[in-house]
Amino acid sequence: MKNHQDIHMPFLLAIIPLMVMIAAMAVTIIKFEGSPHVPLLIGTAVAAFIGSRLGYRWEDIEEGAYKGIRLALPAILIIILVGMIIGSWLGGGIVATMIFYGLKLITPSLFLLTICIICAIVTLAIGSSWSTMGTIGVAGMGIGISMGIPAAMVAGAVISGSYFGDKMSPLSDTTNLAAGITGTDLFEHIKHMVYTTIPGLAIALVAYFFLGRQFGGASVDTGEINAILSTLESNFVISPWLLLVPLAVIVMVAKKVPAMPALAIGVFLGWVCHVLIQGGNIGDAVNTLHDGYAITTGNAMVDDLFNRGGISSMMFTVSLTIVAMVFGGIMEQVGMLQAIVNQILKVARSAGSLIAATVASAFFTNATASEQYISILLPGRMYAKAYRDKKLHSKNLSRALEDGGTITSPLVPWNTCGVFILATLAVHPFAYAPYAILNYTVPLISIAMAFLGIKIEYMSDQEIAELERKEAKQELEDAAAASGETVTS
Repeated sequence: MKNHQDIHMPFLLAIIPLMVMIAAMAVTIIKFEGSPHVPLLIGTAVAAFIGSRLGYRWEDIEEGAYKGIRLALPAILIIILVGMIIGSWLGGGIVATMIFYGLKLITPSLFLLTICIICAIVTLAIGSSWSTMGTIGVAGMGIGISMGIPAAMVAGAVISGSYFGDKMSPLSDTTNLAAGITGTDLFEHIKHMVYTTIPGLAIALVAYFFLGRQFGGASVDTGEINAILSTLESNFVISPWLLLVPLAVIVMVAKKVPAMPALAIGVFLGWVCHVLIQGGNIGDAVNTLHDGYAITTGNAMVDDLFNRGGISSMMFTVSLTIVAMVFGGIMEQVGMLQAIVNQILKVARSAGSLIAATVASAFFTNATASEQYISILLPGRMYAKAYRDKKLHSKNLSRALEDGGTITSPLVPWNTCGVFILATLAVHPFAYAPYAILNYTVPLISIAMAFLGIKIEYMSDQEIAELERKEAKQELEDAAAASGETVTS
């Protein structure tokens, strides 16, 4: 077998596993409506085969897979905590309180503006755009259409609000994935996204304000809203004091408390609210942390929104993260990711063009792999070294992944997100796309800021030294593990 340094990975060979994975993904997701796990494993097998034929030992290929998984471990731990916090906040009545007060804001002329804000608040609270669109979004569609507002406009406002919350919520799986695989502190990642996402939301809200003025004379059918409000009041203790729980997490973020302790405290506070305020017994509250919250209210919309959460609900995301990182880890180990990036870097030479290329690559992955998670995971591994070589802080990469990946997925009709929205809101992506204003303004803002050099953060000398120390220690641990020894310091 050759030394790694002597093995050249041609670009055309490097893209074969990617093309095979994309083709398998298209067939599996679009034709058979399956999960992306198996296509990723098929691409992994092709990458491993090509690497072995070029001279890589199986032990080295296997180590690449393990390295990929190790990189994902911080994200996986936070995703598990997120499942627990969702369950505890649902059981504690915290989410119910947010929805209750949000639904009281509905007025005809401000309907598009209001439904966007409500969807944003709910998704910030639960971390899932799909759950928000499938519940509050469906209700909003019915109310909006009854006012004579075009379905495409309503859907666009619902999607903009839902994806703002999905992108900015510390409970969102995509937010945690982007932070985790790039090695960025979760709350640093969220704060860095403010610069591109808040302007996008502001543009969307202004547009919805002016679009909605033409419907000011419409009447509101409050029956559906009142039914939801009544159901929430009869099944939960609704109190503005419960809003202190998410406020406490926000304060901890502002005080730079690390993500895991902050989320763990959020879990505990939600659990206490479940037992002491909502009157749940201790056993049910404990089980909720693993199995998720379960309730039967007789209102299908409320049941769909509230029956979720828990560690078990995150296992799909955890398993997909592991499989995707095995794929990326092997492609990185045998030089495929570097061969692909080298071609891109011939054009993207500056820091700004590199960030813009990352945004574009995430959108391209959405359009080809048809899966939102892959648009974060794959470019995240592809560009990690390029960002490091330019001494760019990892939060630039994590933000670009979300600006190009998370936010654009609903705009692709054959992406899992586009398919879900079509089935849920009954509006085709090509129809709602002009009104999903946040979803296309954010990537444009991100690319413009990159080329203008605005809010591009570099690592300090201290951060570079700390990163090099961690990498050197990890290399020692990897070498020791391969030889059966133990690193003690």
